[in-house]
Amino acid sequence: MGVEDKKISYRIYLVAFAIFVMAILIVVKLTNIQWVEGDYYRKLAEERTVRNFTIPANRGNVYSSDGSLLATSIPHYTVRFDALAPKKEDFDKYLEPLADSLSVMLGKPSSYYYNEMRKARANKNRYMFITKGLTYTEYVRIKNFPLFSLGAFKGGIITEQKTVREHPIGKIAERTIGYERLSHSGENLEVGIEGAFAQYLNGKDGRRMMQKIAKNQWKPINDNNEVEPVDGCDIVSTIDVYIQDIAHHALLKQLQYYEADHGCVVVMETKTGYVRAISNLGRAKDSTYYETVNYAVAESQEPGSTFKLAGLMALLEDKKVDTSEVYDSKGGEITYFRRKVRDSHKGGYGKISLARGFEVSSNTVLVQAVYDSYKDDPRAFVKHIDDFGLSKPLGVSIIGEGKPKIPHPDDANWSKLSLPWMGFGYGLSLTPLQTLAFYNAVANNGEMVRPLFVQEIREWNKTIKRFDKQVIKDRIASQETIDKVKAVMENVVKRGTGSKLYSPNFSMAGKTGTAQVNYGGGKGDNMYYSSSFVGYFPADNPQYSCIVVIHKPSTRKGYYGADVSGPVFKRIAQKIFTDVPSTNHIKKLDEKINTQEKLYASYYKKAQDVKDVVPNLIGMSGMDAVALLGNMGLKVQVHGIGKVKKQSVKPGESVKKNQQIVLELS
Repeated sequence: MGVEDKKISYRIYLVAFAIFVMAILIVVKLTNIQWVEGDYYRKLAEERTVRNFTIPANRGNVYSSDGSLLATSIPHYTVRFDALAPKKEDFDKYLEPLADSLSVMLGKPSSYYYNEMRKARANKNRYMFITKGLTYTEYVRIKNFPLFSLGAFKGGIITEQKTVREHPIGKIAERTIGYERLSHSGENLEVGIEGAFAQYLNGKDGRRMMQKIAKNQWKPINDNNEVEPVDGCDIVSTIDVYIQDIAHHALLKQLQYYEADHGCVVVMETKTGYVRAISNLGRAKDSTYYETVNYAVAESQEPGSTFKLAGLMALLEDKKVDTSEVYDSKGGEITYFRRKVRDSHKGGYGKISLARGFEVSSNTVLVQAVYDSYKDDPRAFVKHIDDFGLSKPLGVSIIGEGKPKIPHPDDANWSKLSLPWMGFGYGLSLTPLQTLAFYNAVANNGEMVRPLFVQEIREWNKTIKRFDKQVIKDRIASQETIDKVKAVMENVVKRGTGSKLYSPNFSMAGKTGTAQVNYGGGKGDNMYYSSSFVGYFPADNPQYSCIVVIHKPSTRKGYYGADVSGPVFKRIAQKIFTDVPSTNHIKKLDEKINTQEKLYASYYKKAQDVKDVVPNLIGMSGMDAVALLGNMGLKVQVHGIGKVKKQSVKPGESVKKNQQIVLELS
């Protein structure tokens, strides 16, 4: 063998050895993948092709106090088609009748669906889009079409459910009803009743295994969920739809006429604190009004003259003066530390009593009374503000309550002007709801109650939590003081700044307020006013308290509280006590709730008697029907408000486990 042959042999051996080593390394790697890292790679492959998707539970419904739906979850269905799932004989046999059925339901020509589905099968499309946004009734209908009726595996139908939150009464009280959702930044936004009671409404999510069949396309592995979702509880709010409608439209009409920037109104039941109506409307660029901010709960601003009640009560509690004490309005202008306090009435009111000064809302009279009595001990005055429950938040359930700002002599920014300025409602801030709670306490003979937005949490046919009256302070002032200020506030309407609101048909009591928000704002349209009226009715036996605040009304048309906000207050009182057959509306509401609870009991007994068949629900109230069906183990979806006019499952049909029924309400 020559030298050249030996070199070739060495090279062959070297290559063979290298191949041998590589083979050993491949075997080692394969063994490592199979046995050492096998579980990891199998899990990774499964995660990329099979995934456990969350099925959101249906949120509970939000009802008004009289059983009307305020917010409900409506399922919307998307339907797709796996063109490879059906057998060839089934596909050929049922395609034409399926295309005809889809054409009738969805509106496109039968040939369109026929050709598209054949094309999908030829292209091996396993996720062909059919339609979306179907209601439950439409979803049930399409599932029974030819071919689709064979199911997911044999018929190729793929259904996806998405729950949409809807407000059957529209935009009314939208901000108070609220929502819970994620912002663009990932922050959880909790607004209104929906946000505050999300833990009850949300329920428990279910799970469903799905397989990846294309980029960002996933198909359910089977028809059944691994874990069924559990629906959330229902919330019964304190809102009365009838009063809410009155308050909303009365406020809207006034905002439109005065071209105001925004405003709010709250109507509260005096004894319980139940908020029967709340409307918050802000002006958009197109001059229409929307519920965008809950001004009543969140907006803390200087109250102006409505705060004079606190000053008057402090004076009476300490017996510094009586309502008959006479003061000189000094031509309608008085100076404190080079700052002028003026009356709205040019030239003042001459010499008048303290009570009359309150009735006509004289700044000079009220400021003199407060400053002269407390200039040597301002802490005593501020202590009364604390005793009246005005220095702390109310602690309402809705998130975002504004904090009151009450100056204190120990504060760094306290000045000589602080006390006289507080005398007529400046240099401090309160939310409309905080002011209303104070006036409501006076109407309630001194007992301050927390404003409540929810009265009950229900789980189908049973109450799991009830919110009764919550007392913040047993008594904010003596009965003697309460009686005196009640009489003065009644005279505000009879012969004071609110005299335009007086009606011989029903009595009211309250206080007007006109606060200039931009102190140095100039003249004319540059002046920014907040107009308000707060009080209660009837004056002799208060059943409701109410506050109306309207910001930045057009000064060309008017800006005084009696002119701008007062008519909204009067309209609400008038509609409740003249349009409603009974003048004892609260009693009727309580009777209605009690009657409803008795009806529930009878319905449950009825459900037990006919538990094997679906009852006739036509004419029954929506809430009663939901409770009845829930007690029978049925899943319910509701469309509309009011009473049942149509049901998806006919009366007398056998009840099936976890069966769903759709109710259409009038």
